Amino acid sequence: MADELKHAYRDRWVRFHGLPGSKRYPGTADEYGIALDRYNTVLDELFTGQEVYLITCDWSDHPEPDARPDDHARWHPGARYWTSVCQNPTETDAEFISYTHLFVSQIPWRHGAVDELLCAVADDATAGVMIAGLCLKRIHHPYDGGADVLLPTTAARDTLMHRHAR
Repeated sequence: MADELKHAYRDRWVRFHGLPGSKRYPGTADEYGIALDRYNTVLDELFTGQEVYLITCDWSDHPEPDARPDDHARWHPGARYWTSVCQNPTETDAEFISYTHLFVSQIPWRHGAVDELLCAVADDATAGVMIAGLCLKRIHHPYDGGADVLLPTTAARDTLMHRHAR
């Protein structure tokens, strides 16, 4: 669902690359440091001093989630099951029906608060992560290769985009 936001709110969306040259995956400790710095720099600007929702996903072929995998529980401690969404509601063949299960927590934002999760995202070990302000007007969706950010206005998007152009 996080991937859909850029299409629904194109006028308020901006993309930031995680590594120089649009490299997708970090391969060295230095590159992990660059990716984390880029994620955290924008997150700090969006959320310093605020509470945020941290949203993560699991997937299955049935409407109720299974127990969370150990690594997902480690990356998102304190997460509570929120809801499930059928990814293909018009599908009639049970073999092709899948569900996204959303888990949420509320945390005070601080630099580095979710670095282990962000590293897992950078490695494509998990996806669908969103970090959002409590009013849901600012959303940061990290993915392997960068992050999509939604802001309340086009002007706010343009300001952030120009401040962090690389």
